[in-house]
Amino acid sequence: MITLVKQYPRIPSGCAISGIINKKGQVFSGADIIRSIALMHDRSNGLGGGFAAYGIYPEYENHYALHVFYEGLTCKEKAEQFINEHFNVDSNGKIPTRKVCSITNPPLIWRYFVQPKKDKLLQSELTEEEYVVRCVMRINSEYDGTYIFSSGKNMGAFKGVGYPEDIGEFYRLDEYRGYIWTAHGRFPTNTPGWWGGAHPFTLLDWSVVHNGEISSYGANARFLEMFGYKCTLQTDTEAITYIFDYLIRKQGLSLELAVATVAAPFWKDIDRMEPAEKDLLTALRATYSSLLVNGPFSIILGTRNGIMALNDRIKLRSLVAATKGDFLYVASEESAIREICADPDTVWTPRGGEPVIGLLEGADRL
Repeated sequence: MITLVKQYPRIPSGCAISGIINKKGQVFSGADIIRSIALMHDRSNGLGGGFAAYGIYPEYENHYALHVFYEGLTCKEKAEQFINEHFNVDSNGKIPTRKVCSITNPPLIWRYFVQPKKDKLLQSELTEEEYVVRCVMRINSEYDGTYIFSSGKNMGAFKGVGYPEDIGEFYRLDEYRGYIWTAHGRFPTNTPGWWGGAHPFTLLDWSVVHNGEISSYGANARFLEMFGYKCTLQTDTEAITYIFDYLIRKQGLSLELAVATVAAPFWKDIDRMEPAEKDLLTALRATYSSLLVNGPFSIILGTRNGIMALNDRIKLRSLVAATKGDFLYVASEESAIREICADPDTVWTPRGGEPVIGLLEGADRL
């Protein structure tokens, strides 16, 4: 059963994030990201930990990998009827786990490698990605006790209630190899600690880990729901994932313009810009005013083509970046980077609202 867990005292600066990318696409073990996030153990309280990994399913790289939590077998049977009606399922089974004494009462955790049924896709008159998104939204909002928590290609999220290093051990992530890894250690403040509420939050290839608190969540969610997104997971971070999907995939904005929407410059700064840039930023703020993310935050956004790390405009949450050869590292603390890269080439602290972008070699956008 998926159960809620007792809330602990509020520590506003809690939560930890970490991310690694090899920009040449060379895969490496999940052991490093576990070590990095484990060093920030005291930033979380055991109510949520999780990871996103890219490049881990090369044998199914053209399939959508659905990772699903079920409360029980009845929920599984009902959801599988829907999945089998809408997708060709080429492989499915339990996600491998190992016993960890601190991880208790997990749900059923299943994995499906699927492709949309061609006749259903044609009837829908949707793009393939939009078809998958709508199927995921429908299951997560209409099928009680079922939650698809990952739905991308050649990537997957692994999360649950526990400290992140224990979640990594539970899912046997040291046995996976990927070219991007992100991680989160959770200290929930206003929302419950439950398996579905752990980070990362994903949709298609997007994944987000987040430290902070979104005061604009109500406005963000209302806007997103007008375009078919359903915010059902009891946490503000879910909306951030959907915002980037909407701006980049649906609206066709570049990553830079999406960042300028989410962490928009202040009006006083826009007023001092050159006319062309001023007009562009003014238009963005007017068009997507409800997608401005207010409140303290630092996030790592992952996709198949790279990562982007960002904190809020006045830098109320910590974020550090470093490079070493073909690797880019980002984390809440420099110590979490040096734990796995003792002698980085460069280390810096990004300014508020300044994105740190790491793209795969040959990719021109996230």
